Amino acid sequence: MAARIQIPKQAKRGEVIEVRIVIQHSMETGYRHDDVGHLIKRNVINAFSCRYNGTEVFRADLSSGISANPYLQFHTVAEASGEFEFYWIDDEGRQGLERQSIVVSP
Repeated sequence: MAARIQIPKQAKRGEVIEVRIVIQHSMETGYRHDDVGHLIKRNVINAFSCRYNGTEVFRADLSSGISANPYLQFHTVAEASGEFEFYWIDDEGRQGLERQSIVVSP
């Protein structure tokens, strides 16, 4: 599973920044049938979290009501230069992990 992440490359300390992520995932609801009539097994991302320099700044529990390729957007405060770590897991146990750095100036 891949993701497209948008955060500022630089920010000032104390600035509120916007974090956006699109995760490529089919988010199969478990209600559709394949072309021969068999039920397609449910497989959705059920947990997502974002850590900023090791501290969790956002968490979401997702369900089948979320569309394919889920888009998440949230805000946090730029405190120090470092790394955002994005983690998610789906119903089949497949995990995704992406990282992106930010430079924070005083």
